[in-house]
Amino acid sequence: MTPSEFQDRLLVWFDKHGRHDLPWQNPASPYKVWVSEVMLQQTQVATVIPYFNAFIARFPDIQSLAEASVDTVLQYWAGLGYYARGRNLHKCAQIIAERGGSFPDSLDELLDLPGIGRSTAGAILSIAFKKSHPILDGNVKRVLTRFAGISEWPGSTEAGKSLWKLSTLYTPVHRVEDYTQAIMDLGATICTRGKPNCTVCPLVSACRAHIENKTATIPAPKPARKQPVKQVYFLCLTTNENSILLEQRPSAGIWGGLWSLPEFDTIESAHSWCMIRHIDIINEYTLPEVRHTFSHYHLDFTPLHFQTNNPNHFVMEANRMLWYKPEQFSSLALAAPIKRLLHQIYKD
Repeated sequence: MTPSEFQDRLLVWFDKHGRHDLPWQNPASPYKVWVSEVMLQQTQVATVIPYFNAFIARFPDIQSLAEASVDTVLQYWAGLGYYARGRNLHKCAQIIAERGGSFPDSLDELLDLPGIGRSTAGAILSIAFKKSHPILDGNVKRVLTRFAGISEWPGSTEAGKSLWKLSTLYTPVHRVEDYTQAIMDLGATICTRGKPNCTVCPLVSACRAHIENKTATIPAPKPARKQPVKQVYFLCLTTNENSILLEQRPSAGIWGGLWSLPEFDTIESAHSWCMIRHIDIINEYTLPEVRHTFSHYHLDFTPLHFQTNNPNHFVMEANRMLWYKPEQFSSLALAAPIKRLLHQIYKD
């Protein structure tokens, strides 16, 4: 199948069956496309839509995002995961605002910004600026891997090189914004990871995976690697005033910049921490262990619920520790597992 035929078949399908009413499409501004593409990294459209709508309502343009605090930005990102994306979004906005506020429209300028890689830059340039640039997100990788019958894991270096060549070959000059959305839509709705609906795919007649009956094995899964496990204790220190001690995590690392609970390696170290601060524990119990899985390891955390009637009302600027009441939680950027844990504590 020639590149021209590949493009034509995909565009004819898109005109009839593609998604044309996504919130970042009407109208498609560089700012909206950028925010949506960053949110869509590692996250499905259905999950992103409510977050995107709330984010745009609060930060309608580059300037409002740049002027907001990172705490406020992360509050609107909480629950989406991969929080470095939210921090980088904020950094980008500040850089663009400092440079005059105009969104960059060249590949080099976009790649110079934090959190924008080649595929995200290509999506911004093609969808928002109608410039012919290839993309290679997860959906596009799956379509091209199956179409070309590539047996290697798409994340490998060699497969990546081949896929970028294919994506560049098939990306058109005309209607590039529709083509880019079309190939993403095809991967998201037809050429899905499990049970692809090949009977309605516009590319099926030339798809190597379909012809060779390999759609179940292509793309190849990531080579198995045992996930390491980290075990910690989270201190849920509550007072008779119904407050709980929360700590803002460092900007680097998991849940960077979000509010969480003080973390300890052992129960004994949590007790020692309280003793040093003259916090008397009048009641304590341990909640069941919870496993939260990140992309590269498992976090097993055990909540320690300590109750005190003589809270030390300190403010530790270095570690950003403060007491909060339940009615204040909604104004904080909390990691989803921590938010669930706090709900459990105050529900009980």
